[in-house]
Amino acid sequence: MNEFKQGIRDGCAIGIGYFSVSFTFGIAAVASGLDWWQALAVSFMNLTSAGQFAGITVMAAAGSYIEMAISQFIINLRYALMSISLSQKVDKNFTAGKKMVLGFAVTDEIFAVSMSREGEVSSQYFAGLTVLPLLGWNLGTLAGAVLGDVLPDNIVSALGLAIYGMFIAIVVPVAKKDKHVLMIVLLAIALSFGLYYLPGLNRISSGFAIIICAVIASAVGAWLFPVQDEAEEEMES
Repeated sequence: MNEFKQGIRDGCAIGIGYFSVSFTFGIAAVASGLDWWQALAVSFMNLTSAGQFAGITVMAAAGSYIEMAISQFIINLRYALMSISLSQKVDKNFTAGKKMVLGFAVTDEIFAVSMSREGEVSSQYFAGLTVLPLLGWNLGTLAGAVLGDVLPDNIVSALGLAIYGMFIAIVVPVAKKDKHVLMIVLLAIALSFGLYYLPGLNRISSGFAIIICAVIASAVGAWLFPVQDEAEEEMES
């Protein structure tokens, strides 16, 4: 139970950030022609901000199922890589059934918090970590879909920026404690700038750009700063 409570505490900031982002999604979904309950249904069955925004764009344009499938595959492919990486950090009681259920909630932010946790990740901790983000995501969508037209534009814009502040709050404390993490974060930022601004490279989609940055930065980190397992540490000591 303590693990579950710790997960809830660690997921509090993510839940707040997700409320603000999904609020803008609720507004965009209704503006695209969806009813409020349809917008809520989309968020209830998905937890992917970029994927959902792209999805309602395809729906509004009366796109085909193939267009929808390809766009979602590209945008969300990084979650497969994150899940593979996270599966190496969970404890032995994190069974395949629990992975299938809880894997639904793997996002950039939840992955970052899980991987920065010292030691193994238990199913109780991960379940607690996902509670407030899931709640914030669905309540934010509902609020945006129902109340979006009531709030001033500047408040709506400010809510859309909250996700960046939340991600900074997750990454910066870990980077300040470990210079290796800081170097890899800076490398990932440099790669992201290159893919966004360099001619030719800026044609790569945002989904693939995230995957490329993550794979290169993590590979460089594993090569330069390998993490020793317990057996190696005991032999050296």
